[in-house]
Amino acid sequence: MSSFTERLRSEIEYAGLTQKELADRAGIKKRALDMYLGYRECMPPADIAVKIAAALGLSVEYLITGKNRPDNAKTLDQVKYREVTDCLPLLSESTFKALREIIRALTRPAKD
Repeated sequence: MSSFTERLRSEIEYAGLTQKELADRAGIKKRALDMYLGYRECMPPADIAVKIAAALGLSVEYLITGKNRPDNAKTLDQVKYREVTDCLPLLSESTFKALREIIRALTRPAKD
């Protein structure tokens, strides 16, 4: 199970925000956000957790506990693949179709 800090880091990365940008959106000081992302893994007070969750479009419950994950919650895998998926709309239709076929070929089970 991931910790609050791991979920927060993942969500910040997925949103494509800097820590400063999230602090600004949440209306908190960056230094406070740094504490929640630091090695000590401090848990924010409820009012700050509400602001951070709202700025990320998440429920406080999910951000704090990891429970009741919303259907649209981001996963670490989505974060990992974001660099690729963000480029897909830039491809021409023919290039996109070719790439899709390559991916399908690479993910088909091998025939022995």
